[in-house]
Amino acid sequence: MARKMLVDGGDGMEVEFDYDLFTIGAGSGGVRASRMSAGHGAKVAICELPFHPISSEKLGGCGGTCVIRGCVPKKILVYGSSFHGEFEDSKNFGWDMPGEITFDWKRLIENKTKEITRLNGVYKRILANAGVTLFEGAGKIIDPHTVEVHLTTGEIKRFTTKHILIATGSSAVLLDIPGFDDEMRGVVAKNLEGRGVNLHPSTNIIKIEKIEGGLKVYSDRGEEIETDVVLMAVGRKPNTTGLNLNAVGVELHKDGAIKVDEYSQTNIPSIWAVGDVTNRINLTPVALMEGTCLAKTLFGGEKIKPDYENVPCAVFSIPPLSVVGLSEQEAVSQTENDILVFTSSFTPMKNTISGRQEKTVMKLIVDAKTDKVLGAAMCGPDAPEIMQGIAVALKCNATKAQLDSTVGIHPSAAEEFVTMRTATRRVTPDGQVIKV
Repeated sequence: MARKMLVDGGDGMEVEFDYDLFTIGAGSGGVRASRMSAGHGAKVAICELPFHPISSEKLGGCGGTCVIRGCVPKKILVYGSSFHGEFEDSKNFGWDMPGEITFDWKRLIENKTKEITRLNGVYKRILANAGVTLFEGAGKIIDPHTVEVHLTTGEIKRFTTKHILIATGSSAVLLDIPGFDDEMRGVVAKNLEGRGVNLHPSTNIIKIEKIEGGLKVYSDRGEEIETDVVLMAVGRKPNTTGLNLNAVGVELHKDGAIKVDEYSQTNIPSIWAVGDVTNRINLTPVALMEGTCLAKTLFGGEKIKPDYENVPCAVFSIPPLSVVGLSEQEAVSQTENDILVFTSSFTPMKNTISGRQEKTVMKLIVDAKTDKVLGAAMCGPDAPEIMQGIAVALKCNATKAQLDSTVGIHPSAAEEFVTMRTATRRVTPDGQVIKV
């Protein structure tokens, strides 16, 4: 049924709309906002480009970057790459593997593609089960209450809507990358080198040349490196091309991201945006949070804004790095009081048997005056799993004393977070380091 609303400043006449909410982009934020809005009783439609593992301006898929080209396939490849080390480590635990162990890259990629294809279907079913209408094609905003969809069938359809949500995500691009905690970056680099990865710091690529059997990479330091593939993983830019935003009057930042207020509303009252296209914190769980808040604000009777404090994140290296809260450098620059830095470096029990020369490193940043835990970091096996629990503690404003009074699980790496009793150093607001 058509929805109606009273147009502000009009003559009292109600205008009928096809939908309460029309979402452009079926990634994490778009799907979450759409299905939750439908759950609140709104009539919702969403459009998304046709599925393909490699995105472009004409190809996409339900689930978005995370499910199809980011988080999920990345984690599958991390799993695949970790087995080589597991095979090596198993020898001292009594396992023998006669014969040569081989690796089939093609099989891994085929199975990765099968899984993301399955997930694309899962997201379609999620939308259908929530009562959200899905249109496959490219969306374009005509005016503050009209969306035009160029369907894959060749048809062009227009729909009126009370609210428009832009959730078109982002695409890979070369950007200035903010760094992680300096100390933890060093740990990751050392671990990568220990696993056979050759690092080339302070090096720029000046040319990539196709050769027989692969590629040759030329650096500004005179290096020539032959490799199978080149992976560019250096940042992203918002996907706003083709949305007709300038014509409609939606304001953008210099980097192309859509300007929104703390409730994800643009300068056009009926148009909203969540996720990477706003370039706030480009993480899937953040887009989910923004989508949830938007649905509650528009249709749940609860005006709520996203909370960006203490958002945990991870680098799925082997072993992984995970952090939450402030890094040591951020704490020094943002805190008026001295900070206490607690660190622990140890050889995991598994590595003492396998002989792998790889340590786990943990770190806590604490306000010396209030005892509040400002940040935490870990590089080692299961770091993201452990850090999710630490993130809850920071969300609840945990103090170092509360961590100290918590009983640990033994033997585990996680117990180290509640047994680091003595600070490694004290750092003043002006950056002076005092050994404790």
